[in-house]
Amino acid sequence: MAKNKIVPLADAVSVIRDGSTVLIPGFVNVGVPETLIKGLIAKGITGINVISNNTSVKGRGIGLLVQDRLIKHITCSHIGSNTETVEQVVSGELDVTFVPQGTLCERVRAGGAGIGGILTPTGLGTPIADGKPVINVDGKDYLLEKPLRGDVALIHAWKVDKLGNAVYHRTARNFNQIWATAADWVIVEAEQIVEAGELDPDEIMTPGALVDAIVAL
Repeated sequence: MAKNKIVPLADAVSVIRDGSTVLIPGFVNVGVPETLIKGLIAKGITGINVISNNTSVKGRGIGLLVQDRLIKHITCSHIGSNTETVEQVVSGELDVTFVPQGTLCERVRAGGAGIGGILTPTGLGTPIADGKPVINVDGKDYLLEKPLRGDVALIHAWKVDKLGNAVYHRTARNFNQIWATAADWVIVEAEQIVEAGELDPDEIMTPGALVDAIVAL
Protein backbone atom coordinates (compact mmCIF):
# COMPACT_ATOMS: atom_id res chain seq x y z
CA MET A 1 0.00 0.00 0.00
CA ALA A 2 1.31 3.45 -0.94
CA LYS A 3 2.36 5.74 1.88
CA ASN A 4 -0.03 8.58 2.70
CA LYS A 5 2.02 11.68 1.95
CA ILE A 6 -0.66 14.21 2.90
CA VAL A 7 0.23 15.59 6.33
CA PRO A 8 -0.63 18.62 8.48
CA LEU A 9 1.58 21.68 7.99
CA ALA A 10 3.21 21.37 11.41
CA ASP A 11 4.15 17.74 10.73
CA ALA A 12 5.55 18.58 7.29
CA VAL A 13 7.98 21.20 8.60
CA SER A 14 8.91 19.20 11.70
CA VAL A 15 11.84 17.64 9.83
CA ILE A 16 13.49 21.06 9.39
CA ARG A 17 16.06 22.08 11.97
CA ASP A 18 17.89 25.27 12.91
CA GLY A 19 20.75 25.77 10.47
CA SER A 20 19.20 23.64 7.71
CA THR A 21 19.81 24.48 4.07
CA VAL A 22 16.41 25.14 2.51
CA LEU A 23 15.67 25.41 -1.21
CA ILE A 24 12.85 27.88 -1.83
CA PRO A 25 11.70 28.49 -5.42
CA GLY A 26 9.63 31.30 -6.85
CA PHE A 27 10.13 34.48 -8.86
CA VAL A 28 9.26 37.41 -6.57
CA ASN A 29 5.92 35.96 -5.35
CA VAL A 30 5.04 33.70 -8.27
CA GLY A 31 5.30 30.01 -7.44
CA VAL A 32 6.47 30.73 -3.89
CA PRO A 33 5.53 28.17 -1.18
CA GLU A 34 4.02 30.81 1.10
CA THR A 35 2.11 28.36 3.31
CA LEU A 36 5.23 26.32 3.99
CA ILE A 37 7.19 29.48 4.73
CA LYS A 38 4.59 30.46 7.32
CA GLY A 39 4.93 26.98 8.77
CA LEU A 40 8.66 27.54 9.18
CA ILE A 41 8.00 30.80 10.98
CA ALA A 42 5.42 29.20 13.27
CA LYS A 43 7.92 26.46 14.18
CA GLY A 44 10.47 29.11 15.14
CA ILE A 45 13.30 27.76 13.00
CA THR A 46 16.32 30.09 12.94
CA GLY A 47 19.72 30.39 11.31
CA ILE A 48 18.68 28.73 8.07
CA ASN A 49 20.65 28.82 4.84
CA VAL A 50 18.38 29.60 1.90
CA ILE A 51 18.95 28.91 -1.79
CA SER A 52 16.51 30.98 -3.82
CA ASN A 53 16.38 33.26 -6.81
CA ASN A 54 15.50 36.35 -4.75
CA THR A 55 14.10 37.58 -1.43
CA SER A 56 10.68 38.64 -2.67
CA VAL A 57 9.24 41.85 -1.16
CA LYS A 58 8.56 43.10 2.35
CA GLY A 59 5.83 41.13 4.09
CA ARG A 60 5.44 38.36 1.49
CA GLY A 61 7.04 34.99 0.82
CA ILE A 62 10.74 34.84 1.65
CA GLY A 63 10.38 38.46 2.75
CA LEU A 64 8.68 37.14 5.89
CA LEU A 65 11.76 35.08 6.73
CA VAL A 66 13.92 38.16 6.22
CA GLN A 67 11.57 40.27 8.32
CA ASP A 68 11.80 37.83 11.24
CA ARG A 69 15.59 37.53 10.82
CA LEU A 70 15.47 33.76 10.40
CA ILE A 71 17.97 33.58 7.52
CA LYS A 72 21.68 33.32 8.27
CA HIS A 73 22.89 33.07 4.68
CA ILE A 74 21.20 33.25 1.30
CA THR A 75 22.49 32.16 -2.08
CA CYS A 76 20.53 34.05 -4.73
CA SER A 77 20.76 35.80 -8.08
CA HIS A 78 19.37 39.11 -6.80
CA ILE A 79 17.79 40.60 -3.73
CA GLY A 80 14.75 41.91 -5.56
CA SER A 81 12.71 44.79 -4.23
CA ASN A 82 13.11 43.90 -0.59
CA THR A 83 14.68 46.88 1.18
CA GLU A 84 14.79 44.91 4.46
CA THR A 85 17.20 42.45 2.84
CA VAL A 86 19.44 45.33 1.74
CA GLU A 87 19.46 46.76 5.26
CA GLN A 88 20.38 43.41 6.83
CA VAL A 89 23.15 42.75 4.29
CA VAL A 90 24.64 46.22 4.82
CA SER A 91 24.48 45.84 8.61
CA GLY A 92 26.15 42.40 8.45
CA GLU A 93 23.13 40.56 9.89
CA LEU A 94 22.57 38.58 6.70
CA ASP A 95 25.28 37.00 4.58
CA VAL A 96 24.61 36.77 0.85
CA THR A 97 26.28 34.97 -2.04
CA PHE A 98 25.26 36.26 -5.45
CA VAL A 99 25.14 33.77 -8.31
CA PRO A 100 24.07 34.67 -11.88
CA GLN A 101 20.54 33.38 -12.42
CA GLY A 102 21.34 30.86 -15.14
CA THR A 103 24.35 29.60 -13.19
CA LEU A 104 22.22 29.28 -10.05
CA CYS A 105 19.68 27.11 -11.89
CA GLU A 106 22.35 24.92 -13.40
CA ARG A 107 24.19 24.47 -10.10
CA VAL A 108 20.97 23.27 -8.47
CA ARG A 109 20.25 21.09 -11.48
CA ALA A 110 23.74 19.59 -11.09
CA GLY A 111 23.02 18.96 -7.41
CA GLY A 112 19.85 17.12 -8.35
CA ALA A 113 21.55 15.11 -11.08
CA GLY A 114 24.42 14.06 -8.85
CA ILE A 115 27.15 15.51 -11.08
CA GLY A 116 30.24 17.39 -9.95
CA GLY A 117 29.34 20.82 -11.30
CA ILE A 118 28.96 22.83 -14.47
CA LEU A 119 31.29 24.74 -16.78
CA THR A 120 30.22 28.26 -17.69
CA PRO A 121 31.91 31.35 -19.14
CA THR A 122 29.59 33.60 -17.12
CA GLY A 123 31.53 35.48 -14.47
CA LEU A 124 35.00 35.19 -15.98
CA GLY A 125 37.01 38.32 -15.24
CA THR A 126 34.64 39.41 -12.46
CA PRO A 127 34.55 38.92 -8.66
CA ILE A 128 32.25 35.93 -9.32
CA ALA A 129 35.37 34.05 -10.49
CA ASP A 130 37.44 34.68 -7.36
CA GLY A 131 38.85 31.43 -5.99
CA LYS A 132 37.14 29.22 -8.56
CA PRO A 133 38.92 26.82 -10.93
CA VAL A 134 39.18 27.89 -14.56
CA ILE A 135 39.11 25.02 -17.03
CA ASN A 136 40.10 25.36 -20.66
CA VAL A 137 38.07 23.35 -23.16
CA ASP A 138 39.07 23.51 -26.82
CA GLY A 139 40.80 26.83 -26.30
CA LYS A 140 37.98 28.47 -24.34
CA ASP A 141 38.02 29.18 -20.61
CA TYR A 142 35.15 28.22 -18.31
CA LEU A 143 34.52 28.57 -14.60
CA LEU A 144 33.85 25.36 -12.71
CA GLU A 145 30.76 26.02 -10.61
CA LYS A 146 30.04 23.37 -7.98
CA PRO A 147 26.60 21.79 -7.44
CA LEU A 148 24.11 23.09 -4.89
CA ARG A 149 21.82 20.91 -2.78
CA GLY A 150 19.57 21.43 0.21
CA ASP A 151 18.43 19.49 3.23
CA VAL A 152 14.84 20.40 2.38
CA ALA A 153 13.01 21.83 -0.65
CA LEU A 154 9.75 23.72 -0.16
CA ILE A 155 7.72 23.44 -3.37
CA HIS A 156 4.51 25.11 -4.58
CA ALA A 157 2.41 23.10 -7.05
CA TRP A 158 -0.90 23.74 -8.76
CA LYS A 159 -2.14 20.15 -8.73
CA VAL A 160 -0.76 17.08 -6.96
CA ASP A 161 -2.07 13.55 -6.74
CA LYS A 162 -1.92 11.55 -3.53
CA LEU A 163 1.27 9.82 -4.67
CA GLY A 164 3.02 13.20 -4.94
CA ASN A 165 3.05 13.57 -8.72
CA ALA A 166 3.01 17.32 -9.30
CA VAL A 167 1.90 19.76 -11.98
CA TYR A 168 2.83 23.46 -11.98
CA HIS A 169 0.70 26.23 -13.42
CA ARG A 170 2.28 28.23 -16.23
CA THR A 171 5.01 30.62 -15.05
CA ALA A 172 4.56 29.45 -11.45
CA ARG A 173 6.69 26.48 -12.48
CA ASN A 174 9.80 28.73 -12.63
CA PHE A 175 12.35 27.15 -10.25
CA ASN A 176 10.02 24.63 -8.57
CA GLN A 177 10.69 21.75 -10.92
CA ILE A 178 14.47 21.99 -10.61
CA TRP A 179 14.54 22.70 -6.87
CA ALA A 180 12.43 19.58 -6.23
CA THR A 181 15.27 17.40 -7.52
CA ALA A 182 18.03 18.72 -5.27
CA ALA A 183 17.05 18.13 -1.63
CA ASP A 184 17.09 15.22 0.77
CA TRP A 185 13.47 15.92 1.78
CA VAL A 186 10.85 17.50 -0.51
CA ILE A 187 7.64 19.08 0.80
CA VAL A 188 4.97 20.19 -1.65
CA GLU A 189 2.14 22.57 -0.89
CA ALA A 190 -0.72 21.90 -3.29
CA GLU A 191 -3.52 24.12 -4.54
CA GLN A 192 -5.42 20.98 -5.54
CA ILE A 193 -5.03 17.37 -4.47
CA VAL A 194 -6.50 14.65 -6.69
CA GLU A 195 -6.67 10.88 -6.57
CA ALA A 196 -3.85 8.78 -7.98
CA GLY A 197 -4.49 8.14 -11.65
CA GLU A 198 -6.41 11.38 -12.30
CA LEU A 199 -3.41 13.19 -13.75
CA ASP A 200 -2.44 12.62 -17.36
CA PRO A 201 1.06 11.09 -17.16
CA ASP A 202 2.17 13.45 -19.93
CA GLU A 203 1.44 16.52 -17.78
CA ILE A 204 3.33 15.41 -14.67
CA MET A 205 6.35 17.66 -14.15
CA THR A 206 7.73 16.32 -10.86
CA PRO A 207 7.33 12.58 -10.24
CA GLY A 208 5.95 11.47 -6.91
CA ALA A 209 9.11 9.47 -6.20
CA LEU A 210 10.81 12.78 -5.40
CA VAL A 211 8.10 14.02 -3.02
CA ASP A 212 8.13 13.10 0.67
CA ALA A 213 5.22 15.15 2.04
CA ILE A 214 2.18 17.03 0.73
CA VAL A 215 0.40 19.91 2.46
CA ALA A 216 -3.05 21.00 1.28
CA LEU A 217 -3.65 24.75 0.96
